[in-house]
Amino acid sequence: MVDRGTLPRQDLAEMPKIPRFSPDAPRPVEVLAFPAVQLLDVAGPLQVFATANEQGGVGLPYAPRVIAAGDVALTASAGLRLVADPLPDRDAPVDTLVIAGGPGVLAACADPALSAWVRARAGQARRVASVCTGAFLLGAAGLLDGRRAVTHWKHCGALAARYPQARIEPDPIFVRDGPVWSSAGVTAGIDLTLALVEEDLGRAVALAVARHLVMFLKRPGGQAQFSATLALQAGEERFGRLHAFIADNLSGDLSLPALAGAAGMSERSLSRHYLEATGLTPAKAVERLRVEAARRALAETAQPVKRIAQTCGFGSEETMRRSFLRHVAATPQDYRARFGGEGAQTVARCFEGRAPGFFPSIPSSRGAAKPPLRRAPGTKVASGALLQARSRGHLRMRGWMGGGRFRPATRHLSRTGEGTRASSSYRGAAHDARVREPAHPSL
Repeated sequence: MVDRGTLPRQDLAEMPKIPRFSPDAPRPVEVLAFPAVQLLDVAGPLQVFATANEQGGVGLPYAPRVIAAGDVALTASAGLRLVADPLPDRDAPVDTLVIAGGPGVLAACADPALSAWVRARAGQARRVASVCTGAFLLGAAGLLDGRRAVTHWKHCGALAARYPQARIEPDPIFVRDGPVWSSAGVTAGIDLTLALVEEDLGRAVALAVARHLVMFLKRPGGQAQFSATLALQAGEERFGRLHAFIADNLSGDLSLPALAGAAGMSERSLSRHYLEATGLTPAKAVERLRVEAARRALAETAQPVKRIAQTCGFGSEETMRRSFLRHVAATPQDYRARFGGEGAQTVARCFEGRAPGFFPSIPSSRGAAKPPLRRAPGTKVASGALLQARSRGHLRMRGWMGGGRFRPATRHLSRTGEGTRASSSYRGAAHDARVREPAHPSL
């Protein structure tokens, strides 16, 4: 027990803010807009809260509204005219304050009265959140000092330079640091708002909202998967020619001695100055540029993953997979499935265009080609797979399935009645089954 005399000397955690309205009443949510606001920064969170009202069961969990300073009729960056409510009194009840972003955010930051209102209103709210470049207005109000935050990947450097007391993280989709939330670019505000709904109403309601909006509840990967090589932008002025050399020689020798020679510096000087300029070692920068090139190839071409790994300098598919997991938080196959469009489908159609009922000739472990393996009626071997023989009679499935994924539908092919194993792997998991039809006698 702590009495009033000893209370000031106790190192107590900050208590959460308790809303000053009935728990059964809708939670007041205010979305702050301004002239030239990004339309989706306003409409995205509003729609999530509105859908939560539809999916939340009895009663309305939220009472969202758009507010603005001065003229309550304003024009968004997309040209749509919005009519907002005036700024409420600073001591009026509020649960969540959401700050939108957009091209007009710097003009909003230049208004000291608006910054002071945001600071006071954030003190009244249980939590405050920014969408995209709305983080700049949080910074102008002093709400990012000593806190982690994120904004659109394109503006992370500018936000860090403008508010050096904040810790800006360029990759996350959204960041929560105490009662202050911030999201990455544009649609990431929807992800953040889904997280707010999950915190308030539970995972089941948040998942129902996400399904209704055809959204991920937890979006895979960070915003780095949509951006250029973020960490290298700061050093572009000094090391732009070196970056061009790396990009032109991704499959070549990019060791530290080779990079030092291309930069006209000693290895030690290059390591020190490059780290100072970009915050990365040369080796990590090379890896990021290789991942960026592979990312573009996966999204824009139909090249197999193995070939992309070679041309981008990874050497093997496994090395590229590990680099993707570190930087993109997704495997190359997952990335292509989400962003590859028609590219992966083209590869699948190339395999599926072979003669129906046949697989390509399978080379044996002794080097002699075997006759094509006829697929017996009813056999459910995944269409389009390229089977290659391995030692001891094992078979391995390699190739593209529809959408760039391996389908876990591979079956065993019997050799002597006991079965010869054919396996496919997706995310490291092996999937096996058995086919009762006899295989080709040559096997």
